[in-house]
Parts: sequence; C-alpha cells; structure tokens
Amino acid sequence: MTEQTAPRRHPREPAPITRELDLSPVQRKTVKKSVMGAMAGNAIEWFDYGIYGYLAVHLSQQIFGGSEDAILWTLFGFAVSFLIRPIGGAVLGPLGDRIGRQKVLVFTILMISVATAAIGVLPTYDMVGWLAPILLFTLRIIQGFSAGGEYAGAAVYMAEHAPDDRRGFWGSFLEFGTLLGFSMAAILVTGLELVVGPEGMAEGWWRLPFLLTLPLGIVALLMRSRLHDSETFIEAKEQDTRSSAWETLRDVVVKQPKQLLKIMGITILINTAFYLVLTYMPTFLTTSLDMGATQAGLMLVAVQLVMMAVIIPMGALTDRIGRRPVLLIAAVGFTLFSIPAIMLLQTGNVVLQVLGLAIFGLFLVMLLCNISATLPALFPTTVRYAGFALGYNVATSLLGGPAGLINEWLIGETGSTLVPGFYMTVAGIIGLLAILTFNETAGRSLRGDIVPGDDDVDRIAIGEDLIGKVNDPEHELVDGKLPPRSGAAGERGTP
Repeated sequence: MTEQTAPRRHPREPAPITRELDLSPVQRKTVKKSVMGAMAGNAIEWFDYGIYGYLAVHLSQQIFGGSEDAILWTLFGFAVSFLIRPIGGAVLGPLGDRIGRQKVLVFTILMISVATAAIGVLPTYDMVGWLAPILLFTLRIIQGFSAGGEYAGAAVYMAEHAPDDRRGFWGSFLEFGTLLGFSMAAILVTGLELVVGPEGMAEGWWRLPFLLTLPLGIVALLMRSRLHDSETFIEAKEQDTRSSAWETLRDVVVKQPKQLLKIMGITILINTAFYLVLTYMPTFLTTSLDMGATQAGLMLVAVQLVMMAVIIPMGALTDRIGRRPVLLIAAVGFTLFSIPAIMLLQTGNVVLQVLGLAIFGLFLVMLLCNISATLPALFPTTVRYAGFALGYNVATSLLGGPAGLINEWLIGETGSTLVPGFYMTVAGIIGLLAILTFNETAGRSLRGDIVPGDDDVDRIAIGEDLIGKVNDPEHELVDGKLPPRSGAAGERGTP
C-alpha cells in the first residue's frame, strides 16, 4: 500500500517580478521621472505643514491675537485640516482608482499650493478680529481635503512605477522629499528669525514662507502634468468591472477590513512620531521647556539633515533584508525609548538634548524609509489608492495629526512634560501589533487582484527565492518547500 501526501490546492500563476536590471533605458528614465514628480509634490505638502509648525508661535500672535489660549487655537488650526482628511481620502482615493493616479495628483498639488500661499495674505487679528482665524481654518480645511489624496496618491504612484526589487530604494525618495520639505521650512523660518528678529517677524516677515509655496507649487505642477499612469494601474483598470468610485470605496470597506485595520495601526505610529517630532517639537521645546526658538530650530534642522543623509541607503537596505525587520525595530524602539528621550530633552544639557532628538530621529527614519514601499503593498491594485487613502487618513485624523494639540492640552492639564513620551509609547505599542500581522512584501509584485505576499506559497512552487519571512498561513511548506501533490504521477510518497 502506498502512503500519499496530503492533497494541496493547485498553485496559481503569480504575477512576474520586475527587476531594475531588466528595464530598458526608456523605462528607467520613466521610473526616475515618476519618482521625482511624486517627490516634488510631497515636498511641497510637507513644507506647508512644516512652516505652520515652525511659525505656530507667530501665528498665535498674528492670527489669534496673542490671547492666553492663542497657542492652543493655533494648534487646533493645525489639527483641523486632519478632521477633513478622511473625507478627502474617501473621495479622492476611489477617484484615483477610477480615473487614474496622475489626474488626482495634479489636482491635489494645485489646491494645496494655492491654499497655503493664501495664508500668507490673510488679514491679522488686529485688522479683522475673529474673521482672521475663521479664514485660516477655511484654508486649512481646503488643504486637509487635498492632502487626503496627496500622500496616498504619491506613494501609490511611486510604488507602481518602481521595479519590484528596488521599491524600497525608490520609495525612500518620496520620504526624502518629506524631510526636504520640513528641512526647507525649518531652515527658512530659523534663518528669517536670525536675520529679521522677532520684531521683523511680527511686522510681516512671517508671511514669506507661505507665499513661497506658490512658485514651488507651480514647479511641482508642471512636473506632474507630464507624468503618466503605470502599466500596473492600466492593466488593473482594464480588468476592473466597477462602474463608479463609490463601488470602489464600498468594496475596500467590505472586502478589505483587515487590511484597513493594519494600515490604521501602523499609521497611528508613523504619524504620531512624525508630527510630534517634526511639527510639534519646536512648540514643545519653546513653550514647555523654555528653549530659545533659534536653538530649537537649529537642533531640529541638524537631526533632519542627518535623517535625509541616511534615509535612501536605509530604504535600499529593506530591499535586501525585508521591510518587517526594520519596521519592528522602529516600533520596539518607540515603545521602549520615547520616555527616556523626553527625559534627555528636559536636562538642559545641549549634548543630551541633541541625543534625545537623535533617538527620535533614528527610529522615525526607520519608519519613513519603509512606508512608501510598504503601505501601498497592503492592498490589491484596483482598490490600492482607496484603501491607502481611507485607512491612512482616518488613523491620521484620530491620533496622528492632532498629536500636537492633544499633547499641549495634556501638558497643561497634568503639568507633566513627559506627556509626549507616554503618548509615543502608546503609539509604538499599537504600531507593533499592526506590523506583526504584515506580509513581507520586499521583492514581491504589486500586480494582480490579491494582496501582495498572499501568493508566497505559489512563488515557492515555481522555484522563486523570497526575501524575508514567507507568508504561509495554511502551513503548506515543509522545510521551506512544498511537498509533492497526491495523485500525480511520480509524486507519491515512499511506501
């Protein structure tokens, strides 16, 4: 009698892996052009958020009248854009899956640039009273709606153009643009404060950073208008039977709830760290720790420049060892070291304070180098933009974007300047739980109608070597290989 192996499903043919070495010169040029176009717009978006964060103290005086609660109102102005971002994501994400990523990205950069520049011409509180903050909130709402589709679209667009074996490398350029935008904001605002002083800023120089967004936005708009959608999207669009953006939104909610929860979990960690470290930290250092604005700005610029120097090599590293190991280290790091880092900032010793910021910067750059390659890979192509935009923006609006406002209020209520450390620790735990559920997607294809990584067993069946942890939920592999199927000639077990 012959003992047979357990029956196994027939493997499906997985989508082919694209490798950078196989690209033609024209295709390589297209990849670079697409990544640079996505990066340019992303830099403008985060330049806007950066200058708002660095100018928060000045805005509290100019737009909110310098009252006792002016800084809280200013931070609410920062947070209000995040309240509308889920709506922007719910509208623009499914629209990007229907009409194309490029068209939506042109719209978002146009709206963000115009709304940000308009802040630079707002009347002050002394001129029109409470109409000034109302106008500011209105512009922030426009920015928030547009931003609901901007980052998700840029990341998805980049990921679908990059070759599968180098998606971490090319994706890190998008986050390089993020840091570039913040660094430009920090350098510009800090430089202005050094040159014109507090009196000059109060006399109207605070407007200049906002006004500069308009010419920068025009450059990004011209770059994006020359871009085209990827073959990955075009193939999926041809096979998509949905008739409207509403159907796309419905399908991502009904059919991909686990993936939505996963992206929300990691987004809470990413954006809590991002906004606390890069936008709220100047306010925290000056108002809670009584540090000079110039010193705080210079310290943060130094940390951001180092992050910019290492983010692309770190992104390339994830192509070789996988995304999950780097993400897990970052999540554990924020969980264990956030409170000690805040304690270092409280010492008053410049060296220790820089060390505290460096701890945050190290773990933050480990997240940033990953996310543009990782988050688009959480969804199939036909609902990728919608899933990314919806999950990312809902999580951002809950705990990430309002982090500065929540922390400032909690510090006022508790009197403890350790609040940001505790807040980051909780975010680290949430992110860690989400990351543990992720498929490893380094080197996997983004094409097809499945979540990347769900076809790992099929790829093993055709002899592919996979990077990192293999996704094998049904435990079909034995010693990293598939056992022979029963009933096939020559594939029976030994007697």
